[in-house]
Amino acid sequence: MSDSVGGGESGGGAGQDSEADNEPPQQPPPLLPGGAGEISEEGALPSAKRLRMSEEGVGQDQVVEPGQRHEETPTQPSSLQGMPAQTAEGDLLQCEEGGHSGKEVVVIGEEEEYHQNGEEGPKPEEEHNGDGSAESPGDGQQLSLDFTQNPQMLTGSWTEYSNLPENYLKGCKWAPDGSCILTNSADNVLRVYNIPPEIYSYNWDLLPEMSPVLRMAEGDTIYDYCWYPKMNSLEPDTCFLASSSRDNPVHVWDAFYGEVRASFRPYNHLDELTAAHSLCFSPDGAQLYCGFDKMVRVFHTERPGRDCEERPTIVKKQGQSGIISCFGFSPCQSVYACGSYSRCAGLYSCQDGTLLALLPTRHHGGLTHLLFSPDGNYLYTGGRKDPEILCWDLREPGRVVFSLKRNVATNQRIYFDLDQSGRYLLSGDTEGVVSVWDTHTAPPDGNEELLQPQLRFQAYWDCTNGVSIHPFMPLLATSSGQRQFPWPGDSEGDSASDTEGSGAVMSRQDTRQDNVLTLWWAGPLSPAAEGSQDQSTTAAEA
Repeated sequence: MSDSVGGGESGGGAGQDSEADNEPPQQPPPLLPGGAGEISEEGALPSAKRLRMSEEGVGQDQVVEPGQRHEETPTQPSSLQGMPAQTAEGDLLQCEEGGHSGKEVVVIGEEEEYHQNGEEGPKPEEEHNGDGSAESPGDGQQLSLDFTQNPQMLTGSWTEYSNLPENYLKGCKWAPDGSCILTNSADNVLRVYNIPPEIYSYNWDLLPEMSPVLRMAEGDTIYDYCWYPKMNSLEPDTCFLASSSRDNPVHVWDAFYGEVRASFRPYNHLDELTAAHSLCFSPDGAQLYCGFDKMVRVFHTERPGRDCEERPTIVKKQGQSGIISCFGFSPCQSVYACGSYSRCAGLYSCQDGTLLALLPTRHHGGLTHLLFSPDGNYLYTGGRKDPEILCWDLREPGRVVFSLKRNVATNQRIYFDLDQSGRYLLSGDTEGVVSVWDTHTAPPDGNEELLQPQLRFQAYWDCTNGVSIHPFMPLLATSSGQRQFPWPGDSEGDSASDTEGSGAVMSRQDTRQDNVLTLWWAGPLSPAAEGSQDQSTTAAEA
């Protein structure tokens, strides 16, 4: 694929203009509570917002023109367009509400983790956020997550995914520095969204629909995608991401201009180009791990091309079989985990890829996602067509501490995410429900007990396939949609659908397509907003 792929899409021109100005992007200020709306009694979306997501497209007149956001800050790089340039690096932030004096901006990345992870593993949020009040920005410029009530919908993007039929999303991921969101969808386009600047003005009822500032088109179905872990918008050279698609090499995309920076070309034993089924950068960003059938190939980030290290997952008929479908790296040890479609997970050494442990086959379907806890002691795994997320104690490999129940009835990859403290785990399901579990309520000596969710709310009508928690703000990003299969009554020329007995046949008009990217506020609210929340329910029962 040539370097011009995706470069002509919307957002690329604004990024090129900013290059001439050479103006460094700014870090976002901390988000403060206020301006919250009312949650509906059913625990679903507020009615004013839901109108925009209806099948008939009601409420389009309330949406800002798609091209308007590109004109707001034409001098800033595209990956940070629309972000308020209120502070420079090293400046002091003053909170506008409550009279709290801010401290230095938290450097986004590994220096931030000590506020949340600690030395002995994840700590309860009460230890560093108090009672979850607005006082927390003074301590590390951090607001705590608050799941005692339903998160409030702020804004989203839905028109972008209505131009093509069944253009459902396939996940969303916050950038490591929290400046933007990356999405994948069925049209094989990666999109980058900035946080709307209106969020910082506390006028949440006036938030416009989000429009992507970058579109990066792949040539075929996108298998996996990931951010460079050291991505920092103050350093443009670090702003890139990797993606893998069918019959294509691994592409590295520039997150400022939407162009292909480099390609990694994996070849099989027949010297044929083969596509990676999964991708993950090492924590230091020096290596890119790619998953294949019974094989992991490791590329050096600074050396694009075909040279790589091959690490078979099966040696002398012993090891982990199947396609390596997902990766995860331990935050405190030189260990990485591989999940495969053979329904098991393995632990490997980062130095040479030696198999350290192979976890028992407990899942009902192939693994699609896994995460380490911040202290590195636990591994969470989830699979396709599998109703459980399992928590493994890596100090006793093979022991399941507890399980989390969710509804996954398809082969679609359903992501889940942990907050930076490791306390809250969030996941969607095929029914559109987002569940929140408090892992600190699990008994320390539990024996595969089923942990009940602290909160469940109906986020969409359709499948909620992506959940991503902001690195340091109480913001959630969720994505929805799934492949819709035609019903018998949908075929053209089928006159029988209008005759007797047609009432038992569901038509396409009866199905709801809900292909949306949504931002949610999951932090403490202002006193006025909290008063209105007293009349709403705290969860939507399935």
